[in-house]
Amino acid sequence: MPHKDVFCMRVKKLRKARGEQQQELADAIGVTQSTVSDIENGRRTTSFEKLAAICQHYNISADYLLGLIDEPRPLT
Repeated sequence: MPHKDVFCMRVKKLRKARGEQQQELADAIGVTQSTVSDIENGRRTTSFEKLAAICQHYNISADYLLGLIDEPRPLT
């Protein structure tokens, strides 16, 4: 079963790989910077709507973010 830590780690990894600050991701998905920090550090979960927004922002499958697959796949 996927673990919350996988999601947190992968969101942070994608953000850093793009060279973004937490505020840039926050602006893209409609939350505050502190919410992004809480998500990345496992202190907060997110809604389906925000999960979808993260997937769209990074053009990545939710399966990857949720730990269901190991290799990132673009949205189709």
